[in-house]
Amino acid sequence: MPKKKTKLPASLLALSVISGSALADVTQQVEDALNFYHYGKNGAVKVDLNYRYENVDQDRGAQRTANANTARLRAGLLSPVFHGLQGYAEYEGNLAMQEDFNSTRNNNTAYSTVADPQQSEVNQLWLSYAGIPDTVIKGGRQRIKLDDDRFIGNVGWRQMETTFDSVLLTHNNQQLFGLTVNAGYIGNVQTFTSTTENIEAPILNVNYKVGDYGNLVGYAYLLDYTERENYEKSSQTYGLRMSNFQKPGDAYKLGDNYGLVYTAEWGRQIDYGHGATKYEADRINLMSGFTAYNFTFQGAMEQLDGKGLNKTFDTPLGTNHAFQGWADLFLATPADGIRDVFGTVLTTLDRGNVVLTGVYHDFSDDTGQLHYGKEWDVQALKKFGKHYSVLAKYAYYDADQFGTDTQKIWVQGNISF
Repeated sequence: MPKKKTKLPASLLALSVISGSALADVTQQVEDALNFYHYGKNGAVKVDLNYRYENVDQDRGAQRTANANTARLRAGLLSPVFHGLQGYAEYEGNLAMQEDFNSTRNNNTAYSTVADPQQSEVNQLWLSYAGIPDTVIKGGRQRIKLDDDRFIGNVGWRQMETTFDSVLLTHNNQQLFGLTVNAGYIGNVQTFTSTTENIEAPILNVNYKVGDYGNLVGYAYLLDYTERENYEKSSQTYGLRMSNFQKPGDAYKLGDNYGLVYTAEWGRQIDYGHGATKYEADRINLMSGFTAYNFTFQGAMEQLDGKGLNKTFDTPLGTNHAFQGWADLFLATPADGIRDVFGTVLTTLDRGNVVLTGVYHDFSDDTGQLHYGKEWDVQALKKFGKHYSVLAKYAYYDADQFGTDTQKIWVQGNISF
């Protein structure tokens, strides 16, 4: 596959030349201006600006290489707490400064896809009540992230995120064995391409902290899509998960510098609601590894079964970019299912301000007989305090019997208050 040299905008280097003291002074002034604690508890203006360059190069005949320069702004107003009540309103808009890509909404289908359309929307608009001990009830358009986002997530990697018109009750009782219960109902999905999908979806996630050994989670997600074009996305999923790893640094400590990490998860998915095709499919998710000083090493396998068209284990409300390769060849489960055997090396440097990640994937169908391809992923993230970060990311999928060779390059800068 031809490799293209890409000239990156000089503006991405701006954060690296700001002196530490000047940046700290400006940051403190911005924090003081955006927070208004004097008028109540936890009130604030929230701002998140994210610039990204994305290049997608695929071996697919006339499919042209995509180049996307986009800048996304989120601006929100969080009210002070008043008798347990708090509200939040947030605008989200994405500007495409270059249209040489298929955003899924701009009709540029000759190019490879970068699913970051130029759109604007009300991203969040919710009211919460925390007057009941250990409990928060939140209603309206909101961000929902459960466990590792595999089933319910905000697709946070894309410029426009997914949010949910929903009611969610969260009960967090650390005195009662570290129990957290999330129970809710989703009525609409505002997708990361700024479209709306109608759904009737009761959800339940119960998380119990088992001391230092990790978290035991049981879940049930009943998704009934009510628009004809989405009927076959309907499903009911039940599962159990035991894991002690969610973010860098998590581990069962064997000493000051060593630890063990693991995940064991099983799920069963069955047809439901408006889904016309009868099926049952399983998911198995296993990971084990260890930490040594600032390094984490993991070996893992995730398998989603497939038994033909519309008979696959799918996660339509999940943050699927985070799973089965960053090149996004498997956002939807193939008809023959998928088995992803992968290894991850992760290290943190500079007191956690630098995070380096490398992943290797080997993909096949759910029997292991049909080899789909393999993928290499690498990422470098540099944080400048709490509010600034830059990121470089690369993915290369080497196709065998599924999809096409795909290379993706990202460079990103973020400011968030």
